[in-house]
Amino acid sequence: MHSPQPNLETRSSDDWPSELYRVLKAADVRQMSYVPDAGHSQLIRLFSADRDVTTNVLTTEEEGIAIAAGAWLGGQRSVLLMQSSGVGNCINMLSLSAIGRFPLLMLVTMRGEWAEFNPWQVPMSRATQPSLEAIGLKVMRAETPEDLVETVESAAALAYESDQQIAVLIGQRLIGKKKW
Repeated sequence: MHSPQPNLETRSSDDWPSELYRVLKAADVRQMSYVPDAGHSQLIRLFSADRDVTTNVLTTEEEGIAIAAGAWLGGQRSVLLMQSSGVGNCINMLSLSAIGRFPLLMLVTMRGEWAEFNPWQVPMSRATQPSLEAIGLKVMRAETPEDLVETVESAAALAYESDQQIAVLIGQRLIGKKKW
């Protein structure tokens, strides 16, 4: 006997990382690269526990661009997780996926917005979307759990089925105020 699949609308909005994991697994993501980030911590734990997914801890974000290109050339789909402050570290390397027309899906948690305590996060927060667009990426943004799940599902289809480079910006309000 099969249990019916729960309806997305009835699931807890606090469990959006599990929903993103489900969406990315359904999109056949087999590699996940990241620089450790509290905003992505639950999603990182879910992927790290999955024996069917290769996880790559990065020392710098641009390494993830090369890993994503290599994964695609090797027949696998990947996702790159980072914080908005890391976008500035990989702008030059983004030319690899843009010029090579490799699919790229980036999930970027935003800092420097909602209730930010660290002034050093604010300038890159302002520059994140314009910088990504200037190098040729399509930028999508989500501010609610429901929008985020739907946006990532759409972004994954666009990246993997149409060989596009997509960054999904996850609003800081969704992540919550960072506490030290």
